[in-house]
Amino acid sequence: MLSEFFAPQPTPAAQLPDPEPLLRSLTQGALEVLAGVREVDQLARWFTEDAFRALMTRANLSARARSARGVAPARPNFRILSIRHSAPADGVVEAVIVVAGPGRTRAVAIRLEGLDGRWRASSLAVL
Repeated sequence: MLSEFFAPQPTPAAQLPDPEPLLRSLTQGALEVLAGVREVDQLARWFTEDAFRALMTRANLSARARSARGVAPARPNFRILSIRHSAPADGVVEAVIVVAGPGRTRAVAIRLEGLDGRWRASSLAVL
């Protein structure tokens, strides 16, 4: 019963800021984390616990892969081509951010939920 008291409280979209700047920042931050040039802890406050653990796991796998290939971390060079988002429910935003890099174009899918008066990413996938 006490854990319910401390659980994050949903916040309606009307009480939250425009999600697009956060979507842009989270995309950049996540790509930098996966490239090994940003610490994953810097993004912790913007993620739910489960989503943060998933990002941390992916970052560790990326670091191992770079180490196995003998590649040093390098700042990713990319450009955001588009951001498309919709609201399937009040206080929820689902978005796809298309990112062009030097070698390929990728999509980043993010689900934001309004919790405790701010947007927090509850899911992030780099495709």
